[in-house]
Amino acid sequence: MAGKKQFDVDVALDAAMIQFWRDGYADTSLDDLSNATGLNRSSLYSSFGDKESLYLRCLDRYALRYGERYEQALTSSSSGSSSGSGEPLSAIRAFFQVTLHRIADPAVPDGCLVAQTAMATPVLSPAIAARAIEAVGLQRARLQTALRGAELSEGDAEDHATHITAVNQSLAVMSRAGASGKQLGAIVDISMSALAQALRGRG
Repeated sequence: MAGKKQFDVDVALDAAMIQFWRDGYADTSLDDLSNATGLNRSSLYSSFGDKESLYLRCLDRYALRYGERYEQALTSSSSGSSSGSGEPLSAIRAFFQVTLHRIADPAVPDGCLVAQTAMATPVLSPAIAARAIEAVGLQRARLQTALRGAELSEGDAEDHATHITAVNQSLAVMSRAGASGKQLGAIVDISMSALAQALRGRG
């Protein structure tokens, strides 16, 4: 049929996302994107717009994909009741496992696309910077919601959600810096111990 795209948009977006994830926005050229997706520059522009527009779509795709996994981990591991500390601890542990599994997955680059975007915001466009900040904020909001039924005050729930978000983002950075799986697990364990202590103090 005339005008029909002869490629799978989802496959092309995944390829572009992996390219950006591996090399970052600044170090990814249009030639890199063309090689990764198998599309020439004309097809890239006509299908996805300029480089910034494509990056925004890839960043949204990444945030949605892993955001859904975080959401599932937090909700399936917590009953939402305040009957004890086990449910929120299980939920937060499952949340961290999503990140650790992604880091250990050989099919995707190391690190985190949102984290590396957030770190590069001073040299990125306002639109990209805002999207990265929004993604981090949404992660913090998910955690705060999961902690609200844990007999923590609103302020404590917000503080722990901010802390856990920071630790979660740092796991990707530490992994890219050469931290081992054992070291990353120790980081999570220390954060979980701090949360468990806070929950016991409210029990």
